[in-house]
Amino acid sequence: CPLILLSVSLSLTGFSEVIMYVCICTAITDKQIRQAAARGASTVMDLTDELGVASCCGSCRESAAEILSEHENRGRRYEPVVFNPATA
Repeated sequence: CPLILLSVSLSLTGFSEVIMYVCICTAITDKQIRQAAARGASTVMDLTDELGVASCCGSCRESAAEILSEHENRGRRYEPVVFNPATA
């Protein structure tokens, strides 16, 4: 399942949206995966049960897991790492 990006423009409203198909076998988009995550899906198996993601060829599994991880980590603040080089 290679990722496919589609740009959809609605000329009457001036609205433009990029749609990324994550699972081509079942025609599932990144937006649908994010919506499932918002409803509580936290693993690829949850996505498989709810949407059918990774139920055919499985090549979308890694991308789906990455989107779930992004959803889980959104809003988190990370402390900067300070590098102090050793002096000779």
